[in-house]
Amino acid sequence: MKKPPLDFSSPVNVLAPLAGLTDLPFRSVVKKFGADLTVSEMISSNALVHNSKKSLKMVEKSPLETPYSVQIAGSDAEIVKGAVEILNGIDGIDIIDLNCGCPVPKVVSHGSGSSLLKDLPKMGRIIETIKKYSNKPLTSVKVRIGFEEKRPVEIAKVCEDSGADFIAVHGRTRAGKFKSEVDYDAIKLIKESVNIPVIANGDITDYKKAEWVLKHTGADGVMIGRAAVGNPWIFYQLKHGKSHIDPHIKRQIVLEHFDQMLDFYGEYGVVLFRKHLHTYSKAGYSGASAFRDRINRITDPVSMREEISRFFEPENIIGAKAS
Repeated sequence: MKKPPLDFSSPVNVLAPLAGLTDLPFRSVVKKFGADLTVSEMISSNALVHNSKKSLKMVEKSPLETPYSVQIAGSDAEIVKGAVEILNGIDGIDIIDLNCGCPVPKVVSHGSGSSLLKDLPKMGRIIETIKKYSNKPLTSVKVRIGFEEKRPVEIAKVCEDSGADFIAVHGRTRAGKFKSEVDYDAIKLIKESVNIPVIANGDITDYKKAEWVLKHTGADGVMIGRAAVGNPWIFYQLKHGKSHIDPHIKRQIVLEHFDQMLDFYGEYGVVLFRKHLHTYSKAGYSGASAFRDRINRITDPVSMREEISRFFEPENIIGAKAS
């Protein structure tokens, strides 16, 4: 029997999909430094069926990304089936994930994302469609605990009964967007109610919080999204059980991310990487404001790499002792 692409015998660390942020370069970096699973940015089933070049580009993976999950959104089972059949023809995908959690109005208004939580039989049919027609090893679902009212166990059981191999649960309702308090007790209740692996998601901001969430919920792993932006070394910490990160490792990760941006986007990666550097530079380094001003004017890859290398030297951390 072929070994499953994802091993839940110990907690798994998953990078959540974030539009415009968790592209191939970012995913490859967190994968190299500790993430067990990476997930593509959310892709519209409609766009895949219509052979959108942008969407097909978003499916591309790094050689490091094994296992790799592609997340799709859709509200029509036939269109989802067509999207699955397209993904069936693309090698290197281990998991097809259905998004049933996105709260963005544009997605919800089309009946996709968290809108499916209002019609659980429909959600179940779409999961069944993916499971039936996919040639990938696993099918997963990303959910919230309800649309307006909390229905965590009901939602989870529909996913399980419809064939999902595992689920990732964001502990808020759609109405809670990203502001309300995360209900980790609801995630715990789900874990106690289903027989498939459960991954906890929502406000997992650092290593200590991740450890607490795993212990409190009993979940089989954690999914981290927004907290990984500007802090991708959280996956290194989780992988190696370290509450603190060596500044040399931090610098190595930033440089690796920059190099991956150049590989994927060419020289335009220099410009695109500025937004990441603005975030990275907020982590307690001297002269951060001046650094951000300088990089906003740099377009040359060699000059940018030299600037990054100098700025993220451990000696430049505020309070660092001179050697």
